[in-house]
Amino acid sequence: MMRDRRNLIWIAPLAVVGFTAFAVLGAWVVMTLWNWLTPGLFGWPTLRLPQALGLLVLCRILFGGFGMHGGGPRGAVKRRMFERWEGMSDEERAKFREGMRGTPEC
Repeated sequence: MMRDRRNLIWIAPLAVVGFTAFAVLGAWVVMTLWNWLTPGLFGWPTLRLPQALGLLVLCRILFGGFGMHGGGPRGAVKRRMFERWEGMSDEERAKFREGMRGTPEC
């Protein structure tokens, strides 16, 4: 019990430092790419690190969520298709493949 508590004392601060370093590194990559591409291509202004971090967070919200999908609808569809595929015979699988290729049945 005491040993677990000592491990937690070190793991929690390291996790915070690691998350912060990962976020800053990601923002630096976004800033570097933005400042390299957009001023020359579009004439847009350059970004500072806080702006790049904000842009990274905004893109994550709009396009990627926060990784909390929880196996929602997408996971359920994949799981159901996998179960159906596993339940098919070899002939049914071949017929399905042919149908997906768009070749007409004879």
